[in-house]
Amino acid sequence: MDTIKEAILSMVKEMPDNATLEDVMESLYVKQKILKGKKQLETGQFYTHEEAKGIMKEWLK
Repeated sequence: MDTIKEAILSMVKEMPDNATLEDVMESLYVKQKILKGKKQLETGQFYTHEEAKGIMKEWLK
């Protein structure tokens, strides 16, 4: 697996030459959220579809 630094460098190299700083920041944010989600799945920190539906039902009362 690539290190975080290698993954970031690869991501930036794949971006178009006219990419803005905001584009880079958004890509980093999305990448961070994906990595966090994968880690949560691996550690069992998630809700099933049925659990999420139950939570939403309570919120929408």
